[in-house]
Amino acid sequence: MTPNQVREKYLAFFKSKGHTVLPSARLVPENDPTTLFTGSGMQPLVLYLLGKDHPEGKRLVNSQKCFRSMDIEEVGDNRHTTFFEMLGNWSLGDYFKKEQLAFAFEFFTKEIGIPAERLWVTCFAGDAELNLPKDTESFEIWKSLGMPEDHIKFYPAKKNWWSRAGEPQNMPAGEPGGPDSEVFYEFTHIKHDPQFGAECHPNCDCGRFLEIGNSVFMQYLKQPDGSFALLPKQNVDFGGGLERIVMASQNVADIFVGNHGPILHFLAGATHKRYGENAEEVKAFRIVADHMKAAVFLIADGVNPGPSDQGYFVRRLIRRSVRYADSLGLHEGGLSQVARMVSEMYGSLYAEIATQVDEIEKTIHLEEERFRKTLQRGIKELERFAGDGTISSEDAFQLFTTYGFPLELIIEEAGARGIKQVDVEGFKELLKKHQEQSRAGSEQKFKGGLADTSEKTTRLHTAHHLLLKALQQVLGGHVHQRGSNITQERLRIDFSHPEKVTKEQLAEVEKIVNQKIKEDLPVVRTEMPKEEAEKLGAEHEFGAKYPDKVSVYSVGPLDSAFSIEFCGGPHVASTGDLAKTDNPSTPLGAKFKILKEEAVAQGVRRIKAVLE
Repeated sequence: MTPNQVREKYLAFFKSKGHTVLPSARLVPENDPTTLFTGSGMQPLVLYLLGKDHPEGKRLVNSQKCFRSMDIEEVGDNRHTTFFEMLGNWSLGDYFKKEQLAFAFEFFTKEIGIPAERLWVTCFAGDAELNLPKDTESFEIWKSLGMPEDHIKFYPAKKNWWSRAGEPQNMPAGEPGGPDSEVFYEFTHIKHDPQFGAECHPNCDCGRFLEIGNSVFMQYLKQPDGSFALLPKQNVDFGGGLERIVMASQNVADIFVGNHGPILHFLAGATHKRYGENAEEVKAFRIVADHMKAAVFLIADGVNPGPSDQGYFVRRLIRRSVRYADSLGLHEGGLSQVARMVSEMYGSLYAEIATQVDEIEKTIHLEEERFRKTLQRGIKELERFAGDGTISSEDAFQLFTTYGFPLELIIEEAGARGIKQVDVEGFKELLKKHQEQSRAGSEQKFKGGLADTSEKTTRLHTAHHLLLKALQQVLGGHVHQRGSNITQERLRIDFSHPEKVTKEQLAEVEKIVNQKIKEDLPVVRTEMPKEEAEKLGAEHEFGAKYPDKVSVYSVGPLDSAFSIEFCGGPHVASTGDLAKTDNPSTPLGAKFKILKEEAVAQGVRRIKAVLE
């Protein structure tokens, strides 16, 4: 099956089971200071999994586009990609294990047509010390569905338990979590590699098994005394990698063959190379295909190449693609043509790509031109670093981070210039630390849920709404949000604007925001049809898709509001709450103050501001 066929079947199947189809959230999370990208299907729904009622009901399903920045250096093998889609279905206090496992089994075997004998499943083995029972319930359900008993394996919490804090012993009091049950596909034509253990099993890393789905059962609540009690409202969170399910449907152990075919075909035709003939060329094919697909989706969601935050990763994707495209012999400027291929593959589903494809092509082409100039400067820097005939790990890492030189390019360019030594091992150690920091940031989000909802963060969130509207009034209607980051200390907004904001304009923006705080306007949440909200001119996320019924926050009553935005909250009750302060040095109340205004990417500016 093709990716479009699998996605279509999945959404239709769960819709037939009473689920509401949700649109994919953007790749850039809204109001989330703990992560740069949406990296899992459940990420936009954490609040609802923790108990908040969802406006679309208790049964939900979607295909969520995801990006995992920490996998950039891993791309090149037959399984890793940075961009992927996660198929997800959720039960919010409705059905539980019996229905969920039956749904999963029916979907994989009947809808996708995977032979049942190729499937293996895993269940939670229990934890005697924590008095958490073995998940025999899931075991018995799988057996009743026809899963052979020897294809059902038990693993400890490290493999088959989910909570935001990881394993159950790490969970704080009041934290929900529970066992999960994973589904694996077996590539019977792949022989077990004994270097990974004497016997093969579903969680073996030899390549014979591929995880294609995971049902998480949020069943328990950690108590203050360390024990676990059953949650009164138990939830289901299923995630299945779309691209991996395509692999299983085709019985092909290469994620690129079934999911990047048109891009591979284009690259083969443009370079007169064949995918699969040469190991190094295969790696280059995969890197270019993955990175360009990811770059297209990110740019379509408003992330342009830049030196920091999300833009830094788009820049890395494009520049790494340039190097590997060159190794294949792709003509200069050829990468931008891949954007057109991605649009043809996904444009019918993701309109934000189809409608912006020309601009995306220009962005990629411009970044390629810039990088080629950077390469020339990087070569000069390499020669400077090698004054004593060696390149240190720190210098090599600077070439990697600043100029986009992969290690193989550093070694290649050094050898051509007679440089005797490159500290490869030191470079790898620095790169490992860099990747661990990136991975830790992503895991923090996965464990930590959405941005905190403390009083300070909530106040700044409301200030963020006031700021956006003030910017539109001062700079013009072309201003729209392109990203945000809100902590207890400050807010940050990225917005579309072609030039530096003057001091006079910033002062006027501050004045407007503080005036609205002084007016003590009510902040009102209203649920309404999406079309009605759009008619009211409600501001919304760039490139986002919304359900038919949406949550809208207005500053002031709807019929005379200062600002109206699609938003899930939380917010203060009235703008006067923004003046509240415990600081004795501000007896008249806190004021809104802009700390900094700067460029972050072409056509995108950034403001950092506080209430003090």
